[in-house]
Amino acid sequence: MQNDNAMTNAGAEQEDKRTTAKVSGEFVTIVAIFGLTIAMILASRAISPSFGSWSQVETILYLSSFLVFCAFGQGLVILVRGLDLSIASVITLGGVLTASLMNGSNEGLIYLVPMILGACVIVGVVSGIGVAYLRVPPFIMTMAVGLIVYSLCLGFTRGTPRGYPAPLLSDFMQGKFLGVPAPVYLLLVFVVFGTVLQSYSAFGRKLNAVGNNPLAAYIAGLPSGLLIVSAYAVSALCAGFTGMMLAGYASGATLRMGDSYLLPSIAAVVVGGSSILGGQGNFVGTVGGALLLTTLATILTALGIEQGWKTIMEGGVILLALIALREQSFAFLRDVFGKRG
Repeated sequence: MQNDNAMTNAGAEQEDKRTTAKVSGEFVTIVAIFGLTIAMILASRAISPSFGSWSQVETILYLSSFLVFCAFGQGLVILVRGLDLSIASVITLGGVLTASLMNGSNEGLIYLVPMILGACVIVGVVSGIGVAYLRVPPFIMTMAVGLIVYSLCLGFTRGTPRGYPAPLLSDFMQGKFLGVPAPVYLLLVFVVFGTVLQSYSAFGRKLNAVGNNPLAAYIAGLPSGLLIVSAYAVSALCAGFTGMMLAGYASGATLRMGDSYLLPSIAAVVVGGSSILGGQGNFVGTVGGALLLTTLATILTALGIEQGWKTIMEGGVILLALIALREQSFAFLRDVFGKRG
């Protein structure tokens, strides 16, 4: 009996150590990401005196907000061992529907917004059903759905999106409050909401359990299939919302407006410390990854680097950041938690 109690206590102690190690590793990664972003902003003063100022910080927050919105949904999908390659097409769908249905009028805004977002959610549900119940590999299912959605957008617009978003939406996206761009306030609210949902809600904990061990989650009574479908639905909702915001920002829509957010949405999640294999993720880290990528893109654009070289440099920095952050976290964990008493 004493041996059994000792083994139980030892097991509990080992579990506590693993939990503490995981939390500490995430904290180190998050601090490193935000520290690197701040260092890049300060170093950018060497490029231009206007860089490194609060104005540049506002611009980075503004531009990164679009990436943060869609990366949140991508992060939930990755958390359950999936991947959403339809994000670019759903962003386009949200933007095209916003411009064409609102058509420059505030009338009907109260029902058009839910209708547009609802159409995007349906796309996510279809992807989720294919992955969770039909057992189609995530990248194949979402790529196929993305191609279908893009083709529908192409047919609906006949190659040229028409119309304009509601003036209220455009005014919000292009306006300021107390000297700060209005979307920055929306970003801050969204970060708080996303952090609570992913890390502190029952829904987020269930997604994490499914990502860690789908079979164990199923045996424990969790509706694994429904949770996976929900993750894809939220991802599509966030992508559609991003498209709507982009349409308000640009006062219109294009058929390629979502292309530049697909790979960065994945990179922001992974650079932010989430495991591409699922079961581990933190939205604050994802936000840091989005800020880092946006800062890098801003600096490269200021240097006048051509798009091809810009893409290569962005990919190289992302790779180096991943290696550096992972190695730093692992070294920290080995030093602090590697020795067992």
